[in-house]
Amino acid sequence: MRYELLEHTADVMIKAHGSELEECFANAAYALFDQITDVSKVGRSEEVRFVVSGHDNESLLFNFLSEFLFIHDAKHLLLSEFHVKIKGTSLQCTAKGEKFDPKRHDYRHDVKAITYHMLEVNTEEPSVTVILDI
Repeated sequence: MRYELLEHTADVMIKAHGSELEECFANAAYALFDQITDVSKVGRSEEVRFVVSGHDNESLLFNFLSEFLFIHDAKHLLLSEFHVKIKGTSLQCTAKGEKFDPKRHDYRHDVKAITYHMLEVNTEEPSVTVILDI
């Protein structure tokens, strides 16, 4: 299971799992886009690459997911495949997806922001938990 939805009163709370922290981050990105649209209908014809940094794992996760919201808003891209490499407080990501096509992609939620509220990176489990402001 890549991720699960957790109970939250107004927003969407996800917990992403993986065998290592990099996979958890990738699955959190997958969950983000799966809340925006049905990711199974998103192709992989376009690629984006970026690097983000943070002062700890939580800020790294926040900056990572926030970068995806910026890419989605600015370039109208939906992403469905994520490759993440974490080195210290820096993260490199390559993601694949395609432009939004209203004939094939239905919006589930308009995700406005990633929140710090209850954001957690658990390196022992490993998992990440984040609330998406919708």
